[in-house]
Amino acid sequence: MTARSTRCTTAARTRTSRLAAVAAIAVAGSMLLTACGDQTDSGSTGGAATGAPKDGGGNSAPLFAKLPDDIRKAGVIKVGTDASYAPMEFTENGKIVGVDPDIAEALGKKLGVRFEFVSGTFDGLITSLETGRQDLVMSSMTDNKKRQEGLDDDGKKIGKGVDFVDYFSSGVSLLVKKGNPKGVTSLEGLCGQTVAVQRGTIYEDTFKAQAEKCGGNKLTIQAFDTDAEAQTRVKAGGAVADLNDYPVAAYIAKTSGGGKDFEVVGNQSDVGLMGIAVSKDKTQLRDAVKEALDAIIKDGSYAQVLKKWEVEDSAVASATVNAGK
Repeated sequence: MTARSTRCTTAARTRTSRLAAVAAIAVAGSMLLTACGDQTDSGSTGGAATGAPKDGGGNSAPLFAKLPDDIRKAGVIKVGTDASYAPMEFTENGKIVGVDPDIAEALGKKLGVRFEFVSGTFDGLITSLETGRQDLVMSSMTDNKKRQEGLDDDGKKIGKGVDFVDYFSSGVSLLVKKGNPKGVTSLEGLCGQTVAVQRGTIYEDTFKAQAEKCGGNKLTIQAFDTDAEAQTRVKAGGAVADLNDYPVAAYIAKTSGGGKDFEVVGNQSDVGLMGIAVSKDKTQLRDAVKEALDAIIKDGSYAQVLKKWEVEDSAVASATVNAGK
């Protein structure tokens, strides 16, 4: 399970296993809206275009012909993201940067189009696919059956679901205040404590599952619109832990406050796949992205991106579709 998830749309993100100061990111979630729904236009900031230049004709990119006609004509693939999740995607000097934008840039070179990122709240990203405002979602989103089938937490059908091109693998880790004042070492050790988490994520699901196990020794969960707010709560001592994908947690611990704000504790758990989300109506686009991912894995440009961001352990050997559980 890993990475981000969503409640309002059952589709949003997942975060799993950079180099602006995360202290700034951890405090500033101002780019995100708080309501559910399709927010990648009205909630956008720091849009970023990566990849090949727009070219309406004569495109020599190896996989350009694989794209749908409307994408080839536009020369752009519109990507929804929640750019508050360093090192995967975050805003630096007004530009969306990170692992996902760099992977998108490499994909764009194979496909011959630009990938244009727009940031919105995580729990509105899947809706942006359903309304056609975005073509893809790249936002550390966990591939799981619930999102694939458009189900809510109770198994009720609430949407068409989405397809995923899986491109990243990682587990989740606990992030605590530096010095670990409460001595937290595992999820089981959180019973009787208060935790902070981003609302609508798989991490919130994990904490809720643990709360049930805690029974009368109550685990109190404080959910926030952004992970930055959850981090701030932990830093202030109002909560003992946050939960994130390991690469994200490690990056926060390394950079926030010069490494003096947080630390990662316990072992990684729930290793799973992150996917690039695509509408089920856009199988041609999905297949083109999958082929492009295989191409950048083969030529080494995928590995170069992961090395740049120090997340090599999260590499996948090949592109898969809907391989999440």
